[in-house]
Amino acid sequence: LITLEIWKNLILLPHAYLCAVFITSGHSLRYYHTTVSSPDHELPQYTSVGYVDGIQITRYSSDTGQTVPVAHWMERLEPEYWEEETQNNKQAQEASRRNVKIAMSRYNHTAGFHSFQDMYGCELRDDGSTRGYWQFGYGGNDFLTLDTERWVYYPITDQAQVSAQKWNDLKVRVGERAKDYLEKDCIKWLETYMEYGKEELDRKVHPQVKVSSHQSGSTMKLHCQVYGFYPGDVDVNWMKNEKDYILPYEAKHVLPNSDGTYQTRITVEVTPEDGASYFCHVDHSSLNETLIIMLGNIFYSQLILCMASDQVLEKEVWEPNNISVPNIGEKETVKRDNKENQQHEMVKRERP
Repeated sequence: LITLEIWKNLILLPHAYLCAVFITSGHSLRYYHTTVSSPDHELPQYTSVGYVDGIQITRYSSDTGQTVPVAHWMERLEPEYWEEETQNNKQAQEASRRNVKIAMSRYNHTAGFHSFQDMYGCELRDDGSTRGYWQFGYGGNDFLTLDTERWVYYPITDQAQVSAQKWNDLKVRVGERAKDYLEKDCIKWLETYMEYGKEELDRKVHPQVKVSSHQSGSTMKLHCQVYGFYPGDVDVNWMKNEKDYILPYEAKHVLPNSDGTYQTRITVEVTPEDGASYFCHVDHSSLNETLIIMLGNIFYSQLILCMASDQVLEKEVWEPNNISVPNIGEKETVKRDNKENQQHEMVKRERP
């Protein structure tokens, strides 16, 4: 059986992935919603969290029934704004309660702890271009996603096909409504929040870098850990002898820290060569020039390590901070045809 604690971890894991995917050289507004089938004292039935550039700006919980500011500069918004946000989240909470039941029935789940999640938002890039996204998940796995080229929903699992068919129906066109919000209202609100939080959002924080390596059979793995930087867009590369780029064997994931900064790690695998030196190159908007950290001659170090029981050159413990970002549900969007201000509509607002 899957324990409640395991389910909690599964709920949180996708957010690390999502945050890593949507780091951009610009600004972003993103909302995460989570609904669970069996709330407990640690996890409310419904939560909604808003982020601008990875900085949490709002939070709503079914336990409190209120949308509240998290970033101090959001407190400048009028009381009417917070009342409207609270009402929007209450509507979403009720819809999401039904969404979990619908998803459970699709998977033939009659009991247990289950979650339905949703992430949506928009980006305003430095070159003026924009981008939107809307994704759904169930039980910590992808469920449904919005194709922002055709503005139709694409089912990730067989169980999501019914929802995709309903939402893509020409009489409903949920994707078109999502397009209207993501390309217009979402960008307008992002620009508004950017103005309120200009001082914090425009800040630059220099990255800190640690390099390490350890032996893995006949090869060596080189790690370049970059952390404490802001904004989140960063370029990290390994080079051999300052002229040859080394391709990483894993994708780069940029993860948010609890203090509003970011962290990442790039790992490459090499065959040690006598006289070879390895360098980690870091490019970030806070730096006037590329930051270069040298690991050293690992061939010589390997000879020493072979005579020792510990085969780690410099042991670095890579423990990304816990990421707790929530997600939402589905049914009300399908039924929006003759109703106002449900699911996608509820997040559409006029600019203050």
